[in-house]
Amino acid sequence: MLNASYEPLNVTTVRRAHVLVFKGKAEVIEELDQPLRSATGAFPWPHVIRLVQYVRVPRTLQRKISRRALFARDGWRCMYCGTTNGRLTLDHVVPRSRGGESVWDNVVTSCAPCNMRKGNRLPHEVEMTLRKPPRAPAPVLFIHLATSKIPNGWQPYLAGLTDEASTATA
Repeated sequence: MLNASYEPLNVTTVRRAHVLVFKGKAEVIEELDQPLRSATGAFPWPHVIRLVQYVRVPRTLQRKISRRALFARDGWRCMYCGTTNGRLTLDHVVPRSRGGESVWDNVVTSCAPCNMRKGNRLPHEVEMTLRKPPRAPAPVLFIHLATSKIPNGWQPYLAGLTDEASTATA
């Protein structure tokens, strides 16, 4: 589902997409070759829809952190040493015991050895540096995580939005 500005919002069910189109709240941008059939008629099978009116998505309303989304955001690698081997864990840059919160800007992927080395300290206290600062992921990351394979018809609407999305399904 795209916003009126063609910004990807989310992945939705065919039923919800059809209802939005039927009610005039969305339009079909891409459709599949086969129609959606009912007892009394046939309708386009929505593959990509666009909302007719722009929906403001508050950036302050953040999606909850999940391990899968966090690891995908960080490219399935430790943000301290860069390894992709071993057991990945979730690490609070500013430990919770020191007032750090469980928010996207304070949580990174860490391998178990780096997480144990850092422990209850700040990275600079144990001479560790982050490969890149943590931040909230782009909404397109959640689209990549919502489906196992991105259909070709979606590519033009997702291309170039973020480089982190390409690592989401790695």
